[in-house]
Amino acid sequence: MGNADNQLTGMAGEFLTLGKLFKKGLQASITFGNAKAIDIFAENSKGKTYKVQVKTSKESKENFWMQENKIEPDYICVFVVLNNFENNEDYYIVKGSKILNDVDKFFIPSKTAIKYSSLTDYKDKWNVFDE
Repeated sequence: MGNADNQLTGMAGEFLTLGKLFKKGLQASITFGNAKAIDIFAENSKGKTYKVQVKTSKESKENFWMQENKIEPDYICVFVVLNNFENNEDYYIVKGSKILNDVDKFFIPSKTAIKYSSLTDYKDKWNVFDE
């Protein structure tokens, strides 16, 4: 049940992020595993393309499993907290370059997860897709 539950959680985060990108006016597509590290490709009205990596947790205060060596500077990382069904999701949007420039701030000591507490300044920062 654990792997199936994790897969559902991950897919929920990807589809919810895709919907937000559509609402923002971007053209976007989920890769469905065709691009190993990229979950979504998105393009804004200026023609700029973004590589989006989505990580999802069910509840706030959970760390997001992500290895430092899986992040590229040109990624946009979207961290989604699903919350319960009755409440809206929370989104934290950070450029990969920002994470890589301050690894100790963002990662737990083993560098295998992003600390939830490091993301508070990035809540709803959808404007990274306007640049």
